[in-house]
Amino acid sequence: MGKQPVKLKAVVYALSPFQQKIMTGLWKDLPEKIHHKVSENWISTILLLAPVIGTYSYAQYYQEQEKLEHRF
Repeated sequence: MGKQPVKLKAVVYALSPFQQKIMTGLWKDLPEKIHHKVSENWISTILLLAPVIGTYSYAQYYQEQEKLEHRF
């Protein structure tokens, strides 16, 4: 029994660079989608952003006080 070569057919799927209708679904009703996500998860948004904004504000305040301390 010898080995016989088997022909395989490969299927290649690709998008045409000239046809970009596939991406339109992502941008459709974008403000409405953002509003819906924020209104559903507003408490999580606050709990995420409050420490970040607080830390940033504290760092800016501390840096400004340090600059003023060495002024005189």
